[in-house]
Amino acid sequence: MEREKLMIEELKIIQDIIKRMAFNSFLIKGWAITLVVVTLLLKGGGFQAFIAFIPLLVFWYLDAYFLWLERLYRRLYDWVRENRLKTEEHLFDMDYRRFIKDEQSKIRIMFSITLGWFYGSIFILTLLYVLIVQLKGG
Repeated sequence: MEREKLMIEELKIIQDIIKRMAFNSFLIKGWAITLVVVTLLLKGGGFQAFIAFIPLLVFWYLDAYFLWLERLYRRLYDWVRENRLKTEEHLFDMDYRRFIKDEQSKIRIMFSITLGWFYGSIFILTLLYVLIVQLKGG
């Protein structure tokens, strides 16, 4: 009974971490769109509109980083769920690093279906906007 209580408490802690990672991802998407639009609305000369790609790429990578962390904590959650009743090894150990070798790289996650479509579509729309602005002469 004591091991079951420990497992439930440990799983709750990991669930809270996973929720924070998902919330961070949500916030990052909002900030990415906001900053891309703001940089596109700034008036400047020539290639100024290309500045919009800086926050887009930075937030795209940050979103991939938080998704990568979320996946690692999901692996930790699964490990605790499957093993906690058998062992007290790694008891309340929130170190996700032992699962890194089993997870995709952050760059690969950037181009996963969910992030690739979201940020890729923003990238393409921004590129089209920049090209149209450049063709019109700034």
